[in-house]
Amino acid sequence: MAKRDYYQVLGVNRDASDDEIKKAYRKLAMKYHPDRNPDNPKAEEQFKEAKEAYEILSDGQKRAAYDQYGHAGVDQQAGMGGAGMGGFSDAFGGIFDEIFGGGRGGGGRSNIYRGADLRYNLEITLEQAAFGTETKIRIPTMEVCDSCDGSGAKKGTQAKTCPTCQGSGQVRMQQGFFSIQQTCPKCHGTGRFIPEPCPSCHGAGRIKQHKTLSVKIPAGVDEGDRIRLSGEGEHGINGGPSGDLYVQIHLKPHGVFQREQNDLHCEMPISFTTAALGGEIEIPTLEGVAKLKIPAETQSGKVFRLRGKGIKGVRSSGYGDLLCHVVVETPVNLTERQRELLRELEESSQANSSKHNPRANSWMDRVKDFFSTK
Repeated sequence: MAKRDYYQVLGVNRDASDDEIKKAYRKLAMKYHPDRNPDNPKAEEQFKEAKEAYEILSDGQKRAAYDQYGHAGVDQQAGMGGAGMGGFSDAFGGIFDEIFGGGRGGGGRSNIYRGADLRYNLEITLEQAAFGTETKIRIPTMEVCDSCDGSGAKKGTQAKTCPTCQGSGQVRMQQGFFSIQQTCPKCHGTGRFIPEPCPSCHGAGRIKQHKTLSVKIPAGVDEGDRIRLSGEGEHGINGGPSGDLYVQIHLKPHGVFQREQNDLHCEMPISFTTAALGGEIEIPTLEGVAKLKIPAETQSGKVFRLRGKGIKGVRSSGYGDLLCHVVVETPVNLTERQRELLRELEESSQANSSKHNPRANSWMDRVKDFFSTK
């Protein structure tokens, strides 16, 4: 009979995480273990099928081979050797290994660990975020020691099998009905000990180094966005896969613009006369200079929107807008003649304040009403 798809056996998607695969197997193992189903002759086969699927999909290399070649890529590795059907505790050997720090299953694979993920905080300018860029970063990382080629042993020597766990990296502890495996206290799960450690890495097999990477920043990134560089984290232990590097984006403060999602905001100071009489001014954008017509009698706080002059976000189909906030600038360092002209303007305005200063006049009426109610 042809084997069923391993993902179908466990009831998970092909992009399922390690935790999702483990949870699915745990559920099936509890459901179909023969010790819990003495009256179900099919339970044992279903249990074996689930365990075989878990052993392949929980191992990174075997899962990759299965994803590429199907059962043909793992038939030589997919046996049930060591599964054991004698008791309930044997069914969860691999699960307990992971819960109590044993790695990815029992036996020889217990000392293989994925490398740690790393994070790098990268500050970029608003222009770089808007248009994209490519930059180089230098990060600290744990690399394989060149002196011992990652073995951890002094050159000319080699590691030996741990006498406590016999190389499995784990010791078994009996607790009533359960037999639980825990990390070996002598070798800390590696399955070996090193009589003469490498002087460069002191037996760790890895040393701290720095590496330079090129990072492509896509156009439209925003504060807090992350860029994942797969496999650029720390190297795995004993042949385990490398972790990932996450580049966290932070935007430097800009001298003109403030970003709000895909929109840009800026303050636009205009002169007293331009605000009163109107005119045309030039305003900056990320792509150059744009002209803006200021209508007569523009008040401070007025917002002008220039559509499409903002930023196109990474996941956006169009550009945001540029919003210009008008700030009317009071003239300073006046000459005596300028003061006289302003006084004349003030006097002529006060002659008909309701017409020339409607907002001030309305506000004063509200003030009078407020005090009259006291």
